[in-house]
Amino acid sequence: MAEIVINIPDVKPHDLIEIEARVNGETRVYHYRVEMFAWEDCEPHYSDRALCLKEHLAHYDENWKLSQIGAATEKSVQVIFKQE
Repeated sequence: MAEIVINIPDVKPHDLIEIEARVNGETRVYHYRVEMFAWEDCEPHYSDRALCLKEHLAHYDENWKLSQIGAATEKSVQVIFKQE
């Protein structure tokens, strides 16, 4: 499916976003969740942040599909999930 980007300002960790759209006259509802993964929560054996994030994602709720990974900071990375 094609995607449309909608900028939503001031999204905070653990926010649930519900977007209602009309496609060809049919109303559809899409659910998104914003999460913030802190690097300090990584196991000590993960010196590579990408591997740490991969581990976080592997154990995330399977009802939510990875949608977007935001830019990482020194302390964390923001991740957006879409509900299946």
